[in-house]
Amino acid sequence: MSKNVPDNYQPISMWGYFGYELLFNIPVIGWLILLIFALGGASNINVRNFARSKFCVFIIYVIIFALVALLGGSGALVEYISRAASSMG
Repeated sequence: MSKNVPDNYQPISMWGYFGYELLFNIPVIGWLILLIFALGGASNINVRNFARSKFCVFIIYVIIFALVALLGGSGALVEYISRAASSMG
């Protein structure tokens, strides 16, 4: 890594991103580590920002899953979207 950059700003290598991606995708344990890193548990700013972006994607997935569950499955979701689209235009 670069000697002119402080440790907490060192860039993450491609393999580093790959490893963090694998780590964060482990059910429950990886999600807890993701939460810890996103809330400031990582000393590297780049790791923290990567964890925050993965956390935002995780929240979006949870919202989509909740919507599908509330509407009774994917068939009802498609019907709801098509009905809403046809009423708009």
